[in-house]
Amino acid sequence: MQALDGNLTTPNAQAFRHRVKTFLAENLPAHIRDQVNQERMDLSKDDQRMWHRIVRAHGLACPAWQKEHGGGGLSDIELYILEREFALAGAPRPMIYGANMLGPALIAHGTAEQQRRFLPGILEGDTFWCQGFSEANAGSDLAGIKCSARLVGDEYIINGHKMWTSEGHIADWMFGIFRTDSSGRKQQGITFLLVDLKTSGIVVQPIQTFDGTGIEINQVFFDEVRVPASQRIGDEGAGWGIAKSVLTSERFGNAEVSRSLASLERLKRFCADARADGSRLIDKDSVARRLVELDMALGAVERTEIRFLFHSNGEAGSEAALLKLRGTEIQNAILAAAVDLMGAKACVEIADGDPAHPEHARASNAFKAHMNYRKTMIYGGSSEIQRNILARGVLEL
Repeated sequence: MQALDGNLTTPNAQAFRHRVKTFLAENLPAHIRDQVNQERMDLSKDDQRMWHRIVRAHGLACPAWQKEHGGGGLSDIELYILEREFALAGAPRPMIYGANMLGPALIAHGTAEQQRRFLPGILEGDTFWCQGFSEANAGSDLAGIKCSARLVGDEYIINGHKMWTSEGHIADWMFGIFRTDSSGRKQQGITFLLVDLKTSGIVVQPIQTFDGTGIEINQVFFDEVRVPASQRIGDEGAGWGIAKSVLTSERFGNAEVSRSLASLERLKRFCADARADGSRLIDKDSVARRLVELDMALGAVERTEIRFLFHSNGEAGSEAALLKLRGTEIQNAILAAAVDLMGAKACVEIADGDPAHPEHARASNAFKAHMNYRKTMIYGGSSEIQRNILARGVLEL
């Protein structure tokens, strides 16, 4: 920690932090900040595009991309500061499917022509992407996908079904993995394709979730959908390796340390506020103890993340699984604590809330967030899958 702390307090780091704080104070729209502070994930397409273009205008869009591709070319320390300050200020996550997932995959595995064609739309916020990985019987066991793509001439013809497709209802394009060969091991015969969702034969069917916050996830049906072979990333059959690199990046993001820190700070402020009778929740030993335990658990994940990001060499494998596992468990523990500490209103106001009473709205939002964020322990590989990865990669079982 000392080495990292030293890096964070250099004049350059302090100047960059000041730049980010100033940018957020002057440019983050209040209506977007308010949604984020309610733990909302389902920002509208218009709000996501608005924020991305504001960030882009200040040179902070796609910050991890190399400058030759239009990105920020930020250092690891700068990326760490950027994520922390965005989360604490209530700024939205980036357009993750394009900027954080597909963009790096295109830079690493795409042709020069594919990069010229697709990267600018991501960078400028013009093209919305979704991820077509999971299927009804191939989520945690992702290599079990069956949605097929057969090469006919210079086109792939796709048939099948993708499930739990976040933002599929507002996306323009999908990047996904498809079964092109079933003769070998299931990790073989998987191909990475880019699919225009306006193509004939595609039906996107939104799924309403229990939390009632709106549509986030979808199922997508493919019926004789024709995709040019020029939209294949990498070689045919090489999609599993590309997908794994995308998922490793996703699992680091899914640790959500900065976002959890912001959620915990909001919960602490709620517990420190005086109630109608003048009492404060924080003055109860049981509440104070619970907050301290959450703080300690999150601090351990933060230090682990720092160690992996700044004090290890090479690409993360099992380390990403550990961060995803513990990060999402603690994230959910914080949101569960919010529901418990806000009391019975948090359990009933989802149906009967009166928006005229802000304390009722806050309780209702806590409940919705708690229910919605349960999925973070499943997507990107469930907690059980992460434990299997750790057993094989770290314990060598």
